[in-house]
Amino acid sequence: MSQLFDDCLNEIFEYLGDDITSLHSCLLVNRLWCKVSVRILWRNSWNYSDSTFDTLIACLPSKSKEILYKNKIIILTPISKPPMFNYTAFCKVLSIEYVHYTFLLRPKLLTSCNNVCILSEELFKMFMEQITSLKELYFFDFSNITLTSYSGAKDCLRNLSELHCSNVFPDFFYQLSKICHNISSLNIIFKETTMNGLTDLISVQQNLKYLSITKFYNGDNLSYIIPSLTENLSDSTLIKLRFNKDTPLLFITNFKNLQELEFSVNNFNDLKDYEKLENFNFPQLQILKIPYPYKFLIKFLEINGKHLKEIYISDSKGYNDNSINLSIANFCTKIRKLSTGFKYNELDTLKLVFNNCQCLESIKLWCGSRHLSEKEALKMVMKFSHDNLCEIILSYESDVRSSLLPEEFESFLIYWKNCVSRKSLSLIIVNLDYKSLDKNVENTKLIDKYIKLGVIKKFKVTNFEDAEFSHNYYNKVQQILCR
Repeated sequence: MSQLFDDCLNEIFEYLGDDITSLHSCLLVNRLWCKVSVRILWRNSWNYSDSTFDTLIACLPSKSKEILYKNKIIILTPISKPPMFNYTAFCKVLSIEYVHYTFLLRPKLLTSCNNVCILSEELFKMFMEQITSLKELYFFDFSNITLTSYSGAKDCLRNLSELHCSNVFPDFFYQLSKICHNISSLNIIFKETTMNGLTDLISVQQNLKYLSITKFYNGDNLSYIIPSLTENLSDSTLIKLRFNKDTPLLFITNFKNLQELEFSVNNFNDLKDYEKLENFNFPQLQILKIPYPYKFLIKFLEINGKHLKEIYISDSKGYNDNSINLSIANFCTKIRKLSTGFKYNELDTLKLVFNNCQCLESIKLWCGSRHLSEKEALKMVMKFSHDNLCEIILSYESDVRSSLLPEEFESFLIYWKNCVSRKSLSLIIVNLDYKSLDKNVENTKLIDKYIKLGVIKKFKVTNFEDAEFSHNYYNKVQQILCR
């Protein structure tokens, strides 16, 4: 009965997901609730904060603590209580960079790169020895950390399912190929011209579903690695592919079962290469993400649009061509999520999209001098969208300030309130310069009012930098560490 109650609590707490505040509250109820919730809280190393630094140190074995003490890295008190749990063993998601980030919060204890290296060595020894089954590993720009050489690494990494890395130590991929055979998601960022053993790692994977290839260095493209990857990748399992402009595009035609295809870097220079894709059929394709509205999309959507459920076209500068939006309206009638740009003179095309794409649940519309105004965008939603639409994302051009008046905004919210067949609204604002509609105090009051009324289910403000955060973050951390 006790075990049953434990399992039930675990199922309930899993629904809390990333609600860290609620999980922290669960810690305080009783020991059983604490035991169950702490496993979830410590599952992801991204949840670490400055308060967890002391906990990590407390979890270190005695030998590691002695090494820190001898190097005057940290002062250990004899009255320190042992940790209540072996927190390290709960970890399933490990970010090498984020653990390093916690070091930056203790500058008085870590006064040099050498101190950081010593502490890193002891912490990662502990992770490899005490984590029994790591699921996700984020490992960028730390080629001096040889994870696979630590005792316990084989058991720790055996069941790894996601790997995100760049600039790893020599033979890292080769060593992993001896351990990991069930990676489903592989995200590789090339910062050097070669990555030894990558094809060895790929060749032994039995369930690789997602492959991301990005190049961040100048020089030759990735042509040299494509033949070996093609030979070792399984067409039957790979369903998601992401790559940048320097990857030969015809590489993807080997994978007819792709369900998601993403072009990750903006580039107008290789249009002829893109045009080679326009007549190729991906019968399983459901999600398409592309940085610019390339002309080849018109024919590509005619062939592949009938199965697409999500289309994302970045159009912050108003490059989108009306013919591409017309292609979406005519050939992509089953889409549920759409992100694209409509210019101020393309209202008829937006109307056609709403009329033809009746499954549409989410739409991202650009607002600004080259695109629709907020008022026009919301008016089109009111007049022509179907009841399935429940998420609106307004993305502002960088030089645009909101001009939506409170009475215009409330008119839209009243319309939504009176549409009893519609779901509650999710409204997301994307704006780099923080000049969006929510900066008007009266609009903010309206948002609060209609959240309380249940008309608005979700309201969020974000910015363009979010998508690039991860790459910039890793570079900043490395720079700070080695000042």
